Amino acid sequence: MEQRLRRATRGRVAAIATVGLMLAAGLVTTSAPVQAADTDLIVNGGFENGLTNWFVNNGNATDSAQLTATSDAYSGASAVLVTSRTTTGSGPMQDLSGKVQAGQAYTLTARIKYENESGPATKQFFATMHYGGGTYTNLVSVTATKGQWAQFNGTFTIPAGQNVSTARLFFETPWTSTPSTDPALHLMDFTLDDVSVVGAAPPAPASKTIEVVGKLPGEHNPLIGHKFGADGFGFVHDGRVYMYLTNDTQGYAPNPSTGVSPGINYGDINQITVISSEDLVNWTDHGEIQVAGPNGVAPFTANSWAPGIAKKVVDGVEKFFLYYANGGGSSNVITGASPLGPWTSERTSTLINGSTPGAEDVAWKFDPAPFVDDDGQPYLYFGGGPASTNMPPAERFNNPKNLRAIELADSMVATEGRAAVVDAPVAFEAGHVFKRAGRYYFSYSSHFGGNDFGGSQQPLPGYPGGGQIGYMISDDPMSWPKETYAGVLFPNQSQFFGSGTGGNNHQSVFEFEGRYYFTYHAPTLNKRINGNTTQGYRSPHIQELAFNPDGTIQQVVGTYAGVDQVRDFDPYRVFEAETFGWSKGVATVPVDGGSAQFGGTAPNLAVRDVDDGDWTALSSVDFGDEGAQSVTARVRALAAGGQVQVRLDDVAGPVVGTIAVDTPVGQWAEVTAQLDGVSGVHDVYFTYSGPAGVDLLEIDNWAFAAATQPGLPATVTASTRCVAGRAYVAVQARNDHDAPVGIALETSYGQRSFATVAPGANAYQSFNTRAASVPAGSATVRVTGTVGGQDVTTVRTVQHPAGTCGG
Repeated sequence: MEQRLRRATRGRVAAIATVGLMLAAGLVTTSAPVQAADTDLIVNGGFENGLTNWFVNNGNATDSAQLTATSDAYSGASAVLVTSRTTTGSGPMQDLSGKVQAGQAYTLTARIKYENESGPATKQFFATMHYGGGTYTNLVSVTATKGQWAQFNGTFTIPAGQNVSTARLFFETPWTSTPSTDPALHLMDFTLDDVSVVGAAPPAPASKTIEVVGKLPGEHNPLIGHKFGADGFGFVHDGRVYMYLTNDTQGYAPNPSTGVSPGINYGDINQITVISSEDLVNWTDHGEIQVAGPNGVAPFTANSWAPGIAKKVVDGVEKFFLYYANGGGSSNVITGASPLGPWTSERTSTLINGSTPGAEDVAWKFDPAPFVDDDGQPYLYFGGGPASTNMPPAERFNNPKNLRAIELADSMVATEGRAAVVDAPVAFEAGHVFKRAGRYYFSYSSHFGGNDFGGSQQPLPGYPGGGQIGYMISDDPMSWPKETYAGVLFPNQSQFFGSGTGGNNHQSVFEFEGRYYFTYHAPTLNKRINGNTTQGYRSPHIQELAFNPDGTIQQVVGTYAGVDQVRDFDPYRVFEAETFGWSKGVATVPVDGGSAQFGGTAPNLAVRDVDDGDWTALSSVDFGDEGAQSVTARVRALAAGGQVQVRLDDVAGPVVGTIAVDTPVGQWAEVTAQLDGVSGVHDVYFTYSGPAGVDLLEIDNWAFAAATQPGLPATVTASTRCVAGRAYVAVQARNDHDAPVGIALETSYGQRSFATVAPGANAYQSFNTRAASVPAGSATVRVTGTVGGQDVTTVRTVQHPAGTCGG
């Protein structure tokens, strides 16, 4: 920290000198810049909404002050009073990240006053921009007379080469390293009002919508294709698997012309993405948790990487504890009332940091992974990074001792005792523990060697290579000597997904309905967007774990196929439209109000950026024998003429219903369409059509309604066969009713009707495809008869396999 402060000091001195030269040369003037449009980028600059959007500058650990709304205003009813300053930079700050642009000019105005009785007669104040790290630039200054309002009034131009991914404006007095020696001169209270930064409005953000099909129909990896996510942590609760992810999408900004985004910037990530599934194939997007940053649940942290979650009953209340890395220097935890929140912070400082006993020699105090044992005792595993230089080079490489295990208090938000060394071979980061059959398994990611790990060294026989997932087995969750090492659990993902998918990895293991699953990430979606050159944007994957009789783990093979769907999807309920098996060209957005499926306190999202030709799909939806009668969608029309077609089994499959979105533009409404021929188990595609070049609609949720009339029982089959080198689709329907029925058989290759089929008798037709091969498809069977004096038609659909005839 001292080194960082010294760097900041040099940057501050240089910035002050630069502004002095600009003032002397007349480069800072009171005239409006030609480039600036009349747009005020400051929110609540007059403090009429109290302290909304304002906070105390926290660029350094020693910065601190108290902000209080006051009626002693220059104009209006309110201003902000700044007291209890600990440094010269301790003043009110507003985050302008994403609002200002490099190379643009801006006009800054504000009113400031100080009245300290023992203060000097006049005092200089600065409006300063913090661009992150040690980069500070004084923008505009004013010399105020004690007891009188003074006005900042000047322009500044952000250098063309300045990185503005972080840009935070604050007000301060001239910097000195020892302000406490004369607080009356350096740390006086002051009042600020009417802050304005006028300039060119920022350009519209680049669209983050992924237009390619990133998760191919039939494949189950990556888990989602409409956004990115890394460091997945699987967590099971109440019949669902929740996955918590580092929000890689946060920095994704593809070039509109090339579709290629700059490389990922981990320093900007302060959100955690949450998805969940009840079948491991159809995943619901729950959006992002704003964990860190000025507006985060824990604003005293800057980043949120590598999440891990656990639940525990504390003081009779079931709570959920979400742990995350605050960059490489510390880790923290926030508390939720459910797996989806709402979230609060029970701490005002980080949980794992340089003062954590036993962690002093850990370079990176991050990647926190919680584990609650069967007896209720909680543990936390963390750490990583370069090995201590005190060790011999070979030991630094093979046994860097950079991971830790520590007990958590019953509260889950404090540690107990001293952290124990996890002596994992070739360890780098990403420690994780799960329990099976009374034994504890610790998995982790291995390092890539280099000077941080002893220079040119070779791993001991059986030890992991670079970027692999190794694992250990122990009888004690706090005891992990090197002798517990069991082997490589997962090779590097590039072995399975090819060029552009290498790099480090991060994993977890969870048990769901008697099976164990392994999570990992790979830039497979990024690769499908850009080819073999990827920019580091990662996507979540799952594979099933298999164990040998001795408890060791069979090495995992990464595949696009992924895992089997655990159960068919139930359509007869209200479910979120942002539940995808597969999708193309859509994105999601938070909307007001709670979730219709997950409750009023859960975040609610809608599907957005829906254009002509886009689609979403669900895997293996079970409509039952009686089938679905209708589908209802809650939609908001954004243009006239939009439609939703409901199709079975393929994006170009038969249309079984059409929803006309003819509701008033801009208003949420429910629309319903009748369905025809929907029964059995099918993949369901919602395809969207309408005027080209405009967003058509947003969708909040879906609900299917089951057929209400009694059905006619029938047993329906379809197969393929070969006759004289030609492929035929054979369809058969048996009348299981107690009276004669009419049966109609329909395929893409023809249809045939039978007016009267006796009870127990069959209707059969073999349809000539007039080709040597036939793709997999479906047949429709309509059974017509009388039940209880009512005329009834029951529609059945059945799949037939592909077939090829001839040599």
